Amino acid sequence: MPIRVHPSIAKLVPYSPGKPLDELERELGISGAVKLASNENPLGPSPRALAALDEGKETLHLYPDGGAHHLTRALADRWKVPGDHVIVGNGSDEIISLLVKTFVSPGEEAVMADHTFVMYQLAVTGGHGVCVEVPLNDWRHDLPAMARAVTGRTRLVFVCNPNNPTGTMVTRDEVRAFMAAVPDDVIVVFDEAYYEYVRDPHYPDTLDYVRQNRPVVVLRTFSKIYGLAGLRIGYGITTPDIVGYLHRVRNPFNANTLAQCAARAALEDEQHVAASRALNEAEMTSVDIGLRALGLAPLPSQANFLYFETHRDGRAVFDRLLREGVIVRHINGSMLRVTIGRPEENRRFLEALRRVMETLPRDKESS
Repeated sequence: MPIRVHPSIAKLVPYSPGKPLDELERELGISGAVKLASNENPLGPSPRALAALDEGKETLHLYPDGGAHHLTRALADRWKVPGDHVIVGNGSDEIISLLVKTFVSPGEEAVMADHTFVMYQLAVTGGHGVCVEVPLNDWRHDLPAMARAVTGRTRLVFVCNPNNPTGTMVTRDEVRAFMAAVPDDVIVVFDEAYYEYVRDPHYPDTLDYVRQNRPVVVLRTFSKIYGLAGLRIGYGITTPDIVGYLHRVRNPFNANTLAQCAARAALEDEQHVAASRALNEAEMTSVDIGLRALGLAPLPSQANFLYFETHRDGRAVFDRLLREGVIVRHINGSMLRVTIGRPEENRRFLEALRRVMETLPRDKESS
């Protein structure tokens, strides 16, 4: 007898995390592969975070602090909001799922871009909601079109800024006009996972809307510039009402002890954040120049990765790079995303890409 499953779930494509580095090397018969696929910090965690991990192991026989009290207080102090405005999650992914579970009933809608972080679609579809996907405009969120897509059935709007996978951003003025057009009963979620990498002075301060008690959720993470992706720790800043509802469906002890300890320590290490940002800026310029020397034009990025058109079968380029020991991310079609790594990793990527590009025919459409 076939298993009964909701049709919307059956249609979903599972997220593909890729194989562990050691397994990939074993399968391909290579060594020393470099991973530039998941937008991780090539410098790794803060030394302070590593020291905190060592201290935290002494209490691993106890359940974690279920309210993440100390981390919540540290985040509230950092962003100058009351503690009841902060919620901590098992990565910001969990908070996305909690938002959908809490506020989207079956058949209700969530508006998002058609080319953005895949978790929005997975969470909404998995919760039997309806994804309303609005095409990007010149690889950027089309906020006026997203505002027009809001209906009486819309419960959430997701704005990934900078956007993943494109790296592009929307500005303060664009967000101001957008927020003026969105009804007050719709929750706007600004996913700012790459906030610390942004260089553009026109980037919006979305926390202002939270301070105005607007129904806004600002998501941030310790997985990117803080280098704690393996510990899965993220947070949201929003109104006390929204936090209160999310706590009603949040699993107890969702943020583990080591993650909480490391996140608090990482938050205090401004020197590590500054070094990570400086490396990213310098190396992004280097990779951008290298891609352009190959006849490729990456999109302008405010994150720690570049998204570019290969003018070839993107999957074939991805596969050939794998065999060169370089792991990037194939999103779809002819587009690839590459994380900015250390100088030697970036040089290896560009050298491997040059060899791959010489062996694959250019798409006729791009000729």
